Amino acid sequence: MTGGERWVLLGLAPPRAPWFREVTRWATSGALPAEFVKCRSTEEVRARLATGRPWSALLVDAASPGFDRDLVAGAATLGVPVLLVRATPATAGAGRSDAGSNPPRADGTPGGEGGGTAGARSAPAGFGVTAVLPATFGRDELLDALSLHARLVGRGDRLPAELDDAQPGAWRGRLVVVSGTGGTGASMVAVALAQGLGDDVRYGGRVLLADMALRADLGVFHDAVDLGPGLQELVDAHRIGTPSTGDVVAATYEVPRRPYRLLLGLRRQAAWAALRPRATAAALDGLRRAFTLVVADVTGDVEGEAESGSVEVEERNHLARSAVRTADVVVAVGLPGVKGTHTLAAHLRALGALGVAPERLLPACNRAPRDPRARAALAGALAGLAPGTTSVAAPLWLRERNLEHAWRDVRPLPAPFVRPLAAAVTAHLERLADLAPPLVEPVAVTPGSLGGWSDDGA
Repeated sequence: MTGGERWVLLGLAPPRAPWFREVTRWATSGALPAEFVKCRSTEEVRARLATGRPWSALLVDAASPGFDRDLVAGAATLGVPVLLVRATPATAGAGRSDAGSNPPRADGTPGGEGGGTAGARSAPAGFGVTAVLPATFGRDELLDALSLHARLVGRGDRLPAELDDAQPGAWRGRLVVVSGTGGTGASMVAVALAQGLGDDVRYGGRVLLADMALRADLGVFHDAVDLGPGLQELVDAHRIGTPSTGDVVAATYEVPRRPYRLLLGLRRQAAWAALRPRATAAALDGLRRAFTLVVADVTGDVEGEAESGSVEVEERNHLARSAVRTADVVVAVGLPGVKGTHTLAAHLRALGALGVAPERLLPACNRAPRDPRARAALAGALAGLAPGTTSVAAPLWLRERNLEHAWRDVRPLPAPFVRPLAAAVTAHLERLADLAPPLVEPVAVTPGSLGGWSDDGA
């Protein structure tokens, strides 16, 4: 340790946390060569991280209110490792108002909620926490952790380096997003698509229909008598943990007489405010790890802060934005006519501005006319209003069907409506697979084939 260098630590803990006082005493007395900055809320932590000052590490008590995946990811983005201190029963009760209903586990991590995702609120290695310290850690244990994971800070003339936030590569199922403005029948198209793809043996019977719209109606269409678990519980389980595949599947429901499972959506439209962006993205990734194919019904509004100037608008639309950005295919549903064509073209332009590649877009015109000349006129108008977004896939024409009896009795939708839709999306997925760059097979290197260092070169 050179002169002027020390550890600069951020701390977050509930009131009366014993280790909070001990670290302060060590730093004040010089027993620990560190500067310790105490915070009482996650908002204060984020504000201090955003100042650009170099930080060696963030020490967080597991019972701190507001501690979740977003806080860990925000610190990791700035290159600040997070050292998690296991909560004691006393601090867990003081830090969380719901500690009585969700007591901490024996290892000190917060307890989970009931339902299919119970037991997923611990902080495993994949959660992003750099290291875990016991609740009664000593000075030597903290020094060892800092020496191993943190960096000393000298003069404040360097900003923290940004880290790649990408998760380690692993298998993911296909994601098909159905998006459309209100009244276009996008939810009906999503149900028909899940039914058609669920009958495809290539997906092994592991197809999920996820209701990710702000106004969630798929529970009504499936006569769901239970209110949960659903999307809210699944996102909450990913806030400070990574649920197993079994826990994710347990949050969904088997649909009788239909070949897919259902993830219920928000119970109230205003519940979007409780969904943290990082946890929402992690929940969507968890669904793709648990199912071979996910069909997501999302809201057609994808505006963000850049378009609206409001962070709240972007967070409100995060469900749709995160889904369409990671989707293999986005089915944009619209209606015929002047108003319907104009609205669908605007939606396609918004999806393109969000970063969705044109080859991943599949426009679909619901209640399409039978006359080929009328369809050609609609396709030409759509191409003129949304240039560059419909060049790869021609619009998919969906005939109007009376499906009221199928909705009321929760019966399978008629095959003449389902099969053409599923076939078109399947063909689009196969076309995208053909466009993907081929995988390069590794080749074994024969010893000595790469030459060697000469004495002069060495």
